[in-house]
Amino acid sequence: MVKMQSKKLSQPDELRTFDKGKLELITLGGVVFGCATLQPGWKWSTSLKPLMKTKSCEAPHLQYHVSGRIAVLMDDGSQAEFGPGKISLVPPGHDAWVVGNEPVVVIDITGMAGYAKPHPH
Repeated sequence: MVKMQSKKLSQPDELRTFDKGKLELITLGGVVFGCATLQPGWKWSTSLKPLMKTKSCEAPHLQYHVSGRIAVLMDDGSQAEFGPGKISLVPPGHDAWVVGNEPVVVIDITGMAGYAKPHPH
């Protein structure tokens, strides 16, 4: 029988750091929750592309935007911007960057298990 559980993001199971950002991960009930904090100046194509070695971000994201603003440019040319209180669904194949001078904090429940984790090439 599954028992009730809880964990705190301030005490993550795993912490990954990268240029201008960090990712705190918690696994609960088989779901990986990621809390990403991205500093002003962070951009996927400059901060993570060298680590991931892919053309664009290949992670699917279902995110709740806690604070800050982030812009997303899909490989097909479509673009959107998300801010506090929004829930976004971003499929694989995109670049993203922090807009403005406020750090971005997002809670992601689909794309963070392999995020900021180098591919074994």
